[in-house]
Amino acid sequence: MVGLLSLSDLPVAPPVPPMLAKLARELPAGDLIYEPKWDGFRCIVFRRGADIQLASRNELSLTRYFPEVVDLLKRALPESAVVDGEVVVAGPRGLDFDALSQRVHPAESRVRMLAEKTPASFVAFDLLALGERDLRTEPFHERRRLLEEIFGRGPTVPGAHLTPATRDRSIALDWFRRFEGAGLDGVMAKGANLAYVPGKRVMVKVKHERTADFVVAGFRYYRDAREEVGSLLLGLYDKERRLAHVGVIGSFPASERRALVDVLSPYRYGTGAAQGPHPWAPWAGTGEGPAGQAPAMRVPGARSRWNAGKDLSFEPLRPELVVEAAYEHLQGDRLRHTAQFRRWRPDRQPASCTYEQLEAVAPAELAEVFGVVAHPEERR
Repeated sequence: MVGLLSLSDLPVAPPVPPMLAKLARELPAGDLIYEPKWDGFRCIVFRRGADIQLASRNELSLTRYFPEVVDLLKRALPESAVVDGEVVVAGPRGLDFDALSQRVHPAESRVRMLAEKTPASFVAFDLLALGERDLRTEPFHERRRLLEEIFGRGPTVPGAHLTPATRDRSIALDWFRRFEGAGLDGVMAKGANLAYVPGKRVMVKVKHERTADFVVAGFRYYRDAREEVGSLLLGLYDKERRLAHVGVIGSFPASERRALVDVLSPYRYGTGAAQGPHPWAPWAGTGEGPAGQAPAMRVPGARSRWNAGKDLSFEPLRPELVVEAAYEHLQGDRLRHTAQFRRWRPDRQPASCTYEQLEAVAPAELAEVFGVVAHPEERR
C-alpha cells in the first residue's frame, strides 16, 4: 500500500536540487516551450501517500510554514509524484512577495494565523516522477503532457495551478509585457526536448530591466572588512519629500569594493557642510529605530526576518551622491531585487530622484494569467 511507504521509496527521492536558468535579455526563438516566470519560493514537492515534503531551492524544508499548501496538494496530486513549482501568495495587486516572506516564521501559532490570513498557492511547472517512473530523462514536452493530465482530471483544487505554457513566441512576448502588472517578473524558455537536469542552468529566463537615478544615502561595509564597501543604500523621495530607503546595490568586484571607500569618504555624514539630521539617522547605528517609534516611511536597518542576529547597521552619507542603477521591478515601494550599478550621475540633483521617474506598470489580474492557458502545440 503506497501510504505505508516513505518518501525515500520514491523513484526520485529527496533531496533534489531544482533545475536552474541562465539570464538573457531577449526571448530566444527555436524549439522551445515558454512559461510566465513566477515570483515566489521555488519548491519541489515530494508526495508518497499521506507523506508530503515541500523542499526549497536550497533543499531546506518549507513544509511546516505552508500547512494549507500541504493540504491542497494532497487533494491535487497523485499518491506518488514529484513536482517542481512555485509557492506564491496572491494579494489584491497580484503576487505579494512581502506577504510570502512573512510566512517563514518560527512560531507555530503565527504560522497557523498567517496560513488563514495570507494563504499560499502552488503553481506547478515540471514533473520529475509519477507513480514508479523517474521522468527526469524524458523530454520536457512529455513531462508537460503528463502534468496537464494530472491537473486536467477531476474537479479543480482551489490554490493548485498549472502554469500556462505555449510554443508561440509572440504569445510569450505578450505575456512578458502584460503580466508584469500581476507580479510576474518575466518569461521562462525551456527546450521542448530538455531533460530535467538538477542543479544545472539549462533553461533561459528573461526578466524585466529598467534604469533610474537614486540617491546614495548610506553604505554597509563588506563583511568585517572596513576597507571595503559591500553595498550602497539607495533612496527615492516620496510625495512628501521624504527620502525613503528603496533597496541596495551590491555584488561589487573586490577591486571596486576597495575603491568605493575613497569615493564615498568625502560624503561621510559629519563631514562637509551637512545641515540637520540625516533622514535615516535613528536607524544607522544599531539597525533599529527609536524605542516604540515606527518609521513613517521605509528605512534601512529593520531587523532581518531571515536572520534575527544579522547586523543591518549602516554608515550614513550626506544625501548628495546620485547613481544610475538597473532594477527589475518595484514591489510596493521598494526594489524587489538587488539593483546593479551603471554609472555615477554628477549632473543630476538628488531632489530629482523621486518615485515619479519610475515606470508605472499597468495592473493585471492573476485570474487573467490562468485564463489564457495556451497548451504547447505540435505534440511530439
